[in-house]
Amino acid sequence: MDGSGGEELMAEIPAAAVKRLLVKHGSELRTSGTAVELAVAAAEEYIARLAQEASASAQREKRKTIMDDDIKKARQVVG
Repeated sequence: MDGSGGEELMAEIPAAAVKRLLVKHGSELRTSGTAVELAVAAAEEYIARLAQEASASAQREKRKTIMDDDIKKARQVVG
């Protein structure tokens, strides 16, 4: 539980992978556990927004498959 009365959701992106990226791109500084958790949450939120935008792009093109161009367009919109 997260203390707010709701159930805590389990991360879908492995924290170890995110931590490796933080260390690699963060001048190899150590990273606290809570910083890794926040980075995992941010990455998951970004990917969710990216997927929603890419899905909308595919649907506009009347496709049921998200293609690389959909991701490219979504990256321009989402950032």
